Amino acid sequence: MNYIVLDLEWNQCPYGKAREVAALPFEIIEIGAVRLNESREVTGRFREVVRPQVYTSLHFRTKEVISLRAMDFEGARSFPEVAADFFAWCRETSAVDTAFCTWGPADLTELQRNLSYYSMESPFPFPLLYFDIQKIFSIAYEDRKSRKSLEYAVDFLQLPKDVSFHSALSDAIYTSLVMQKLTNSQILENSSVDYFRTPRTRSQEIYLHYSTYDKFVSRLFPSRNQAMKDRIVTSMKCPVCGRAASRKIRWFSAGGHNHFCLAWCPEHGYLKGKIRLRQNADQQTYAVKTIKPVSEEDAGLIYEKKEAVQARRREHRHSQEA
Repeated sequence: MNYIVLDLEWNQCPYGKAREVAALPFEIIEIGAVRLNESREVTGRFREVVRPQVYTSLHFRTKEVISLRAMDFEGARSFPEVAADFFAWCRETSAVDTAFCTWGPADLTELQRNLSYYSMESPFPFPLLYFDIQKIFSIAYEDRKSRKSLEYAVDFLQLPKDVSFHSALSDAIYTSLVMQKLTNSQILENSSVDYFRTPRTRSQEIYLHYSTYDKFVSRLFPSRNQAMKDRIVTSMKCPVCGRAASRKIRWFSAGGHNHFCLAWCPEHGYLKGKIRLRQNADQQTYAVKTIKPVSEEDAGLIYEKKEAVQARRREHRHSQEA
């Protein structure tokens, strides 16, 4: 396995949401990347500033974070030109298996959004699996849930800080240094799936099996209610043995777009189900479901969450009747 460690810097509308281009909320203004071989040794680097064409003035938050200034864009090329050269650089590796790595889930989504805006063909496969090093750092060194900054991880691992952060190439380099402190199994067993392109049909739905849980990404539905009525979306199977599990607590909403379920596998015990309902750019709904074995104590927490939801609903109903 070879790796392309990618980092992007982007700008947003400096005049507020009202004047934002809906199809391009974030315009890429710098691409940086590091190519690593299977030993995670650096074999190439890419960095180029991109001339903004949609938001030609920098947002004040962009100015606060990144080091680029107006003079840096003088003579810079357009996104289609830079992106074409970037993907040509990516293809220079002779390895058949090359995976993208990022710090956090946003970079590949925004890269694809920029490609779409300029009507450029996407070179990415479907589904697009990649390695979120921010998430994997949390799995390896933190609590699996927290998402820390890249600088925090560099300090935690006592890595040298030779260049400033918040430049696309320097952040890609720092991400590659963090990767070198992870094992192959920690990386390869914890891939992520990008949601910019979602399944359109039942046959495209995504099933992923990890060491501690299963993940499912559904096709599109016109509404959240229709998604939660779908038998595949709401099914519960043990991620260890694949057996259909009996439900102890049916799916319930805990507020927002998250739903929870508790089921029982006769061989592997309690299973926690979680469904996150999301919307794509066309305001259609898809479901991201995870199922994992949990302890009796964790199962008790789901019972408590369900009871708290019911109590809030009773209180709300009584207040309306009063």
